Amino acid sequence: MSGAGRSGRWPWRLLPGPRATPFTFWYALLLVGTSLFAAYADPVRVAELLRGSSTDAAHLAATPLRVLVASALWIDGGLLSGFAFAFVVVLATLERRVGAVRTVAVFLGGHVLATLATELPVGAAVATGALPPGAAHRLDYGISYGVMTCAGALAGLLPGRLRWPLLGGAACYAAADLLTFADPLSSCGHLLSLALGAAAWPLLRRGRSGPRPVRLHGDLGHPALRRAAGRAVPGCAVPVAGVRRR
Repeated sequence: MSGAGRSGRWPWRLLPGPRATPFTFWYALLLVGTSLFAAYADPVRVAELLRGSSTDAAHLAATPLRVLVASALWIDGGLLSGFAFAFVVVLATLERRVGAVRTVAVFLGGHVLATLATELPVGAAVATGALPPGAAHRLDYGISYGVMTCAGALAGLLPGRLRWPLLGGAACYAAADLLTFADPLSSCGHLLSLALGAAAWPLLRRGRSGPRPVRLHGDLGHPALRRAAGRAVPGCAVPVAGVRRR
C-alpha cells in the first residue's frame, strides 16, 4: 500500500472496532450508556447510584468486589471528560498491540491496585482517629486509574519519540492536579497507576517478537509431507515451495 493510502487510513486505527479491539469497543459502548444515563436521568437516582458505586473506604470494607466493579462503569465528568477520549485512543491502541486479554489485565489491575493503595490507608487513618469518620465516605468512582495504567503500559510498546511524550504528558497531568491540591488522593492514585503500567513493560513485551508460525498448504498439507519439509528445512528457517510465512 502506498504511503498516501496508509496516511489516509491511520487515524481510524486509533478508534476501537468490534473485531480488532472487542474489549475497548464494547466497554466504550457501555460507558456511553452510563454517561448518557448520568446526564439525563433523575439526578436523585443518579446520585444514589454513584454513591453506591463509590470505592471509598467504607464501601471497600463492606462490599469490595461490588464497588470495584461498579465504580468502573462510570466516567467522572461524562463523555466530555478528557479520560473519555483517552480511554478510546489509549486502550484501542494497546489492545491492537497486546490483545484483549492482556489489555483487560492491565486495565483492571491498575484500577484495583491503585484504588486499594489510596483508599485502604484512609480507612486505617479513620480507624485510628487520625482522620474524621467522614473521610471513609469520600465519593470515588471512574475509569481514570485504569486508563492511566494502560497509558503507562502503552508507552513501553511505542518508539522513543512517542513513548516519552506520552509518559511525560500523563505525569504532568497528575502532578499538576497534585500541586493544586484539588484532589490529592486521586492525583497520587494517577501517578501510582502510571507507574504500575510502566512496571508491566517486561511482561507485555515478552512474546511479542520472534519467528512467526508457519502455515503449510497445498500438497504439503499432508502430515507425511509436512514432516519431510520439517526435516529438510529445520525450523523452516529457509523458504521452500509450498511453505508460506505469515
